[in-house]
Amino acid sequence: MRVGLISDTHGLMRPSVLAYLAGAEHIIHAGDIGGADILDALAELAPLTAVRGNNDHGPWADALPERITLELAGVRIHVLHDIAELDESVDAHAVICGHSHQPRAETVSGHLQINPGSAGRRRFKLPIAAGSLWIDGHGIRHEIHTFEPD
Repeated sequence: MRVGLISDTHGLMRPSVLAYLAGAEHIIHAGDIGGADILDALAELAPLTAVRGNNDHGPWADALPERITLELAGVRIHVLHDIAELDESVDAHAVICGHSHQPRAETVSGHLQINPGSAGRRRFKLPIAAGSLWIDGHGIRHEIHTFEPD
């Protein structure tokens, strides 16, 4: 199963990022979405799970949870916007976050933590990025993909 990972779009949905996420069986947005239209575009590609980021405001954002744990293909995935707010008691195989705009993936306290980076407007000299998580009988694999500005 391929899960698309995206965060920090801040109202900008790049065509190259949509093309990258096409074919995913599920998409996770880790907050700072920027508008319901972003969620609509992603939901056209695959089932979508999204959390509210610190810059998401208004009725559309109020309906989103601040954090959520879901199970996909037998793997528990916890999603929140800011990793600094992670409750260490969370029981998950993987944690997906955003906020920093810095793509990274590392194993911390026994679970994989992935920040796919920012797919929206470029911040400082940080890359434009999104990611994928593959879940199969061999475990979890991940990728962070960087993009040239559209």
